[in-house]
Amino acid sequence: MAASKDQLLQRKFNFAPMKYLKDLRIVFMGTPEFAVTSLDTLLQAGCNIVGVITAPDKPGGRGMELQPSDVKKYAVQHNLNILQPEKLKNPDFLATLKALHADVQVVVAFRMLPEVVWNMPALGTINVHGSLLPQYRGAAPINWAIINGEKETGVTTFKLQQEIDTGNILMQQSLAIGDDETTGEVHDRMKIAGAGLLLKTMEALIAGNVTEQVQDSIPGIVESEKEAAEKLLKHAPKIFTETCLINWAKPMQDVYNLIRGLSPYPAAFTFLNEKKMKVYKGSKVDTTPVTAPGKVETDQKTFLQFACIDGYISIKELQLEGKKKMMVEDFLRGYRWPV
Repeated sequence: MAASKDQLLQRKFNFAPMKYLKDLRIVFMGTPEFAVTSLDTLLQAGCNIVGVITAPDKPGGRGMELQPSDVKKYAVQHNLNILQPEKLKNPDFLATLKALHADVQVVVAFRMLPEVVWNMPALGTINVHGSLLPQYRGAAPINWAIINGEKETGVTTFKLQQEIDTGNILMQQSLAIGDDETTGEVHDRMKIAGAGLLLKTMEALIAGNVTEQVQDSIPGIVESEKEAAEKLLKHAPKIFTETCLINWAKPMQDVYNLIRGLSPYPAAFTFLNEKKMKVYKGSKVDTTPVTAPGKVETDQKTFLQFACIDGYISIKELQLEGKKKMMVEDFLRGYRWPV
């Protein structure tokens, strides 16, 4: 009689089939607040978190004192085992990680892992990514989805492989993007959706009913059309300073999407009287400009707007270089316009 899937798994990895989440030994890897929601969801569900890997403390604040990551703060509060390696290939770290005997590793908003790390557990390493893969692979999927004017995004759990964000898909959940939503607002909804999907994935893993799906370039594309399909993929590279500079010579909707997609961080910016001004919120004014793109119109009391090629962006929340973030009315009340 042929061996069952569980028997084959046990022979290959010395991994015994499990019935409950508490029996699964999990190593969690993450750093920012986005990852905390997933870690908390797993812990509240009774998962056995045998180790938490997060970034080393970094100097910050006025005194530049060492600051722990959000994940570390949570792990300390819940008495979890914490590791903060400088280098993921460090032999001592690898030995400590191996000694945890994890059945599976979970990665949420962490750095790239070397193969010796992601390939260590019997059940592999599961990543939570903020897009509907294969679309928007990369470091800033929420930002780029909004910058590109998407109406829908989502969250994906998948198995890590060598190439970034290319592993086999486990589960996905769609998430609508509101016409006026910012990256920060979608982020806050997505961290909850992602945590829920991760828990469903872990439960399905225990039940043995997860079907891995190889990532095609575009779902439904046949092999002969893959080269053309690659051109349809949208990517989510790291955001650089040049990405954040507003080009007022673009359509109003494109500028509006850029502001939404970079708010609250790192924030789109322009210049007002030669000083850098970050723009956190704005609104569209669908009026044909009578001035050149980038020109400022204001009554110096209640409104401040910049011309695009087909309309205006009215600034609602901003931060001028050297000043604090404020609403436009407060800014105009105290700003001295040059003669």
